[in-house]
Amino acid sequence: MSPDVDRALVRRHFNRHADEYDRYARIQKEVVQRLAAFGDWRDAPRGAVLDLGCGTGYLGAELIRHGRGGDLVVADLAHGMTLCARQRTGARHGVDLDAGCLPFRDGSFALVASSSVYQWVEPLDAAFGELARVLQPGGRFLVALFGARSLQELRSSHRQASSRFGTASHVQDFPSVEDVRAALAQAGLEDVRVESEILQEYHADVPALLRSLKKIGAGNASSKRPPGLASRRVMQAMIDLYEGSWRDERGIPASYEVIYLFGSKK
Repeated sequence: MSPDVDRALVRRHFNRHADEYDRYARIQKEVVQRLAAFGDWRDAPRGAVLDLGCGTGYLGAELIRHGRGGDLVVADLAHGMTLCARQRTGARHGVDLDAGCLPFRDGSFALVASSSVYQWVEPLDAAFGELARVLQPGGRFLVALFGARSLQELRSSHRQASSRFGTASHVQDFPSVEDVRAALAQAGLEDVRVESEILQEYHADVPALLRSLKKIGAGNASSKRPPGLASRRVMQAMIDLYEGSWRDERGIPASYEVIYLFGSKK
């Protein structure tokens, strides 16, 4: 994964779409449910809990449902998301922050939970180092992030279309499982349980998929993206390639590789 995520653009995207995120974030909601279903984190020591990159508060609500909301802090890069999460969860504390530089003291939390966030954070090893720093000894963490095979149909089609017209494709890359393992090791987090799976959703057509991504704030955040809209020729070629290669009776698929991390701080 190349270090080219524009964090200011990520903040603007998600802040702009906080009020409509819930209507379109189907995969993200499913990831929260699957992440929370793993039982390892429930025997974390008592103490403060951080929902890192809280979005509109779905993961925080799950933590509360499992009895871990007594001292919940919801935190997000986008102020609009933090406000939504506080409203949904009733958390007493909401913080706007960057996951790569956490404004908390060492050992502040007994549990750190995060869903669909770390694919936007670079460098990943430094961000995981921050996670480890704010955990108390014996504290637990559970994390889900989108991996390298996410939106593979869209990214492959766009790269083919760009190549056809002799232009560079600057679609964003996501970390692989190997990238994640290496970053965990660099951060000093060992004995971490790492699992991955592919989830899919279907859309009526490619424009419907692109609208859905835009509505949740998940636009291309590469700092190398060209200015302005993609050329009409490249965009139409991308749509034709996507439709021709991937459509079936259900519509056009969008695949998401979800990487799950579970561990504790020694």
